[in-house]
Amino acid sequence: MTQALARLTRASADFLVKAAAVGLVLMTLIVGWQVFGRYVLNSSPFWSEQAALTLMIWYVSLAAAAGVREGFHIRIVALENAVGPRAKRVLRTASDLVVAGCGLAMAIWGAQLVARTWEHTIPSLGIPRGLAYAGLPIAGALIALYALERLLEEAEGETVEDEEDPRWS
Repeated sequence: MTQALARLTRASADFLVKAAAVGLVLMTLIVGWQVFGRYVLNSSPFWSEQAALTLMIWYVSLAAAAGVREGFHIRIVALENAVGPRAKRVLRTASDLVVAGCGLAMAIWGAQLVARTWEHTIPSLGIPRGLAYAGLPIAGALIALYALERLLEEAEGETVEDEEDPRWS
């Protein structure tokens, strides 16, 4: 089962990274258009700031979830490297439990935020404000899933290392 889960989570994390990259590019284009409009055309687009902020909420949330799966978050490993294999496994398990808990909290309270703000409209975009925040519970659920995957791998005795993505080398 872990292999099937690993294939699914790897594919979903790859998709999240690509979607986040698209969001970053779109946000950069929107902000560029806003600056051009303000300083060259003397008329800034009314929708650009809210669109850029909404995209940022989404792409940061998606990339954060992928970061849990791929292990490319910044963390301090000095203590982990200073202890033996058994203590290292305990530290990694504790870390993954904390991350899973944070993901669950993000999913639950993010869903509440979406529900409470859905009726409010972002005037410049004409979309529900809850839609802007919907990436939070989605990312939270994925963070919890990815942390659970790491916990299952650790429980099965697999060495759970942070993955070295060749794109970062």
